[in-house]
Amino acid sequence: MAEFTIRNLTFRYDDHVALQDVSLDIPANEITVIFGPAHAGKSTLLRCLNRLNDLIETEAIRREGQVLLDGNDIYAPKVDVTELRRRVGMVFAVPIPLPLSIYDNVIYGLRMQGETRATRLAERVERSLRQAALWDEVKDRLGEPAMQLSGGQQQRLCVARTLALEPEVVLLDNPTSGLDPLSTAKVEDSLRQLKAEYTIVFVPHSVQQAARVADSAIFLLNGQLIEAGAGERIFTRPRDQRTEDYVTGRFG
Repeated sequence: MAEFTIRNLTFRYDDHVALQDVSLDIPANEITVIFGPAHAGKSTLLRCLNRLNDLIETEAIRREGQVLLDGNDIYAPKVDVTELRRRVGMVFAVPIPLPLSIYDNVIYGLRMQGETRATRLAERVERSLRQAALWDEVKDRLGEPAMQLSGGQQQRLCVARTLALEPEVVLLDNPTSGLDPLSTAKVEDSLRQLKAEYTIVFVPHSVQQAARVADSAIFLLNGQLIEAGAGERIFTRPRDQRTEDYVTGRFG
């Protein structure tokens, strides 16, 4: 039951303000979409949730405000960032399978953590591949190279690799941008099933996708939070004219 509370979050790269005084709540066990035009701050906000922005190689980064996970500040000095990133997993826009077998891709993180029990590894492989809606397609070819999978299968494999570590939150940054409609539908169906067990925060590739999957929605524009709330309301009865203009295609 992992939920985020964000208070007065401002994030700057050099002289660019990527996020400006953002305050919002991300509820547990829902699909929360973060949408808006290019350079709205979507990926920056997503990466603030597991501190991937810490890896940016520039000294001119400044962050103000708080990001709380279940009431605890994830930027507190004693936070174990490695453990945070296990709890808050990430799936990127471009699938990056490792040059290993399908099986070894899924258990890679588990082995890095020291898990060696064959039964435990096999159980986690099947469970995470089922959760990612990939098991039936690959169960008889787990020893084959992951690079032989289609693009859509590779993306679902990356989802499975994240789920194998049993996170509490799954972040997805535009994960279907390069996929065909059938593969996109399979990923979306997987997310609807996964929200029963995980908190999902998702940057979609279009307003249409956002409206399809959102339980909750966050609209960003030029680094500012314009509107947040239940997805059904945001996409059918937005309260801010800028939200309505973007959702209806008047700009973007």
